[in-house]
Amino acid sequence: MVEIVPSILSADFAHLADEIAKVEKAGARMLHFDVMDGHFVPNLTVGPPVLESIRKVTKLKIDCHFMIEDPDHFAPVFIQAGADMISIHQEVCKNLDRTVRMIQSEGAKAGVVINPATPVHLLDDILEVADYILVMSVNPGFGAQHFIPNALTKVRRLVARRKDLGLQLPIEIDGGISLENLGDVVRAGCDWIVAGSSIFHSADPATTVMEMQHIARSADSVHV
Repeated sequence: MVEIVPSILSADFAHLADEIAKVEKAGARMLHFDVMDGHFVPNLTVGPPVLESIRKVTKLKIDCHFMIEDPDHFAPVFIQAGADMISIHQEVCKNLDRTVRMIQSEGAKAGVVINPATPVHLLDDILEVADYILVMSVNPGFGAQHFIPNALTKVRRLVARRKDLGLQLPIEIDGGISLENLGDVVRAGCDWIVAGSSIFHSADPATTVMEMQHIARSADSVHV
């Protein structure tokens, strides 16, 4: 089943609990939580105290996307604060296998992220260790960017590689997802679809989530 994963970076932080309640009521089962350090990407976002507060108001799975230079230090802190999943960038991890296994040993699912300019083959040796893969379809660091179409080519390559290895690991995509390109993303083989501004900047986030779920279900039967 394809999951629509609302990204709270685009939510109204003055009413964050209410924003989360809207998408939860609409049927979302996961939340995307972006962590930026101002070094790996040119922006700063939120830390463990915000995550801990969110954990108190929702039972949804919290998917933490680390855009930071020191995931080894911060992963246990965010897991303790309530993260169910931590995804780390291939580009920043000097010992990727070790970091993935450390996150898993701390009790969370571990994902590996690749930027738009990072080739898929660099993931070959981690596919059988990671719990999921996240393909960036924008350059990380800011919300509301335009979708990079080549991300779908990378998704298709990952789908083929996953099949060759007999794996079940989900493929996630993040960046520039809209009602207009959602069907193409699902047909390419994505399992988890992160969407931020298209949901939280819409007139009714709950209705938008349900509309995206409908589009995803319709597209899920045909992969190209």
